[in-house]
Amino acid sequence: MENFPKSLLQKLQQREEQNALRRLTFPNNLIDFASNDYIGFAKNKLIFDQTHQLLLDKNIKTNGAAGSRLLSGNHTLYTEAEAYIAQFHQTESALIFNSGYDANIGFFSAVPQRNDVILYDELCHASIRDGILMSNAKSYKFGHNDFEDLERLIKRCQTELVEVYIVTESVFSMDGDCPNMEELTTLSQKYNCLLVIDEAHALGVFGDPEALGGEGLVQSLGLQDKVFARIMTFGKGLGCHGAAILGSENLKNYLVNFARSFVYTTGLSPHSIATILIAYQHLEKDQESLKALKNNIIFFNQEKMRMGLKPLFVYSKSAIQCAIIPGNENVKSMATQLQDKGFDVKAILSPTVPQGQERLRFCLHSYNSENEISEVLELLATFVF
Repeated sequence: MENFPKSLLQKLQQREEQNALRRLTFPNNLIDFASNDYIGFAKNKLIFDQTHQLLLDKNIKTNGAAGSRLLSGNHTLYTEAEAYIAQFHQTESALIFNSGYDANIGFFSAVPQRNDVILYDELCHASIRDGILMSNAKSYKFGHNDFEDLERLIKRCQTELVEVYIVTESVFSMDGDCPNMEELTTLSQKYNCLLVIDEAHALGVFGDPEALGGEGLVQSLGLQDKVFARIMTFGKGLGCHGAAILGSENLKNYLVNFARSFVYTTGLSPHSIATILIAYQHLEKDQESLKALKNNIIFFNQEKMRMGLKPLFVYSKSAIQCAIIPGNENVKSMATQLQDKGFDVKAILSPTVPQGQERLRFCLHSYNSENEISEVLELLATFVF
C-alpha cells in the first residue's frame, strides 16, 4: 500500500478545494486560441519534411545524443545551428540549451556572483525566479515595468565592486505586454548595468519585415548591442523545442564551464537540433505568416474595442491577449463555455497568477481567421455583459 506523506496529500486537497488543481489534458480539435504556436511552425509539414531530409543528407541516423555535450553529445549539427542562430540574431555567439527553463536556470544560477545584485521585474517567469533562487547573488524585484522603482533600487544597490543585472522579458507570458525597451536600455547604460532579456514570446512575433522578421523585440528595435544576454526559446514561435542564450563569446565559454543545467544534462537529439535549424531558415523566409499574425493582432484589438471589451483586457500589442475574470471558479466556467462552443481558450488560475487576477488567455496565430476572432469575442461579450 502506498505510504503517501500526509503533508503532500493536504496540499493536493487544498488545491482541489481552491478549484486550482492542475491536470494533464490531451490535444483537441477545437479552434486554437490556446497554444504558443504563433506562426504555425509546430504543424508545418514542410519544416517536418526538410528536417528529415537534412538528417538523411548528412547521413545522421542516431536517435539521441547519448551523453552531455561535453562528453559524447556534441554532434556537428550543434555547431551549424549555433552559428546560424548567432548570425540571425546579430550576436557573437549562441549556446543551445535543452529548454527555456534550463537556459534560465543555467544562466541565473551561474553568472551573477556572490555580492552581485539581480533586479528583476516582479512578473518574470518562474524559470527566471527559480534560477535567481539558486544564485549566490542578492536579488530584489521591481514593480512591473516600473523604471522609476528600478532606478531607485539601482541607486540603493550599486557600488564600484558590484555588478548589477537587470532582468525582464520582452513579452510577458501572462499579460502579453512589453516594457519600453528604449527607456530600459538607456537606464541600464546610465548606471553601467548588465541587461538580460527573456525573448521567449517575442521570437517569431516581433521583427522588422524589411529585414529578417520574427527576430524578437530587442533586435527589431536595433538594441541588441546594448543587451548583455538574450534568452531565445524555441517552443513558442519556432514550434519546436530547446532554447539558446545569445551574447559574447566569453559568455558562451563561461556557460559551457559553469552552467550546471548545460554541463550535467544529456544533449538534444540530432533531430531536435535539425528542427531548430530548419525552423530558423523558414523564419527568415516566411514573411506571409509573420504578416498574417501581425494583422490578426491588430484585428483582435480592433474587435475588442468595437465590442466594448477593452476594459477587461490587459494592454497588449503581442500575440497574448488576457481578459481578467477574477475567481478560479468564474474563469474556469467561462473557459468551459467557450470550449463547448468550439474555441480552445484556457483559464489561467491562481496561484499561477495572483488571486483576483485570474484570466482568460487568448493566444493569437497566423492561421486564425478574422471570423474566428470575431466569433470568440462575441461569445465572450455575451458571457460578461
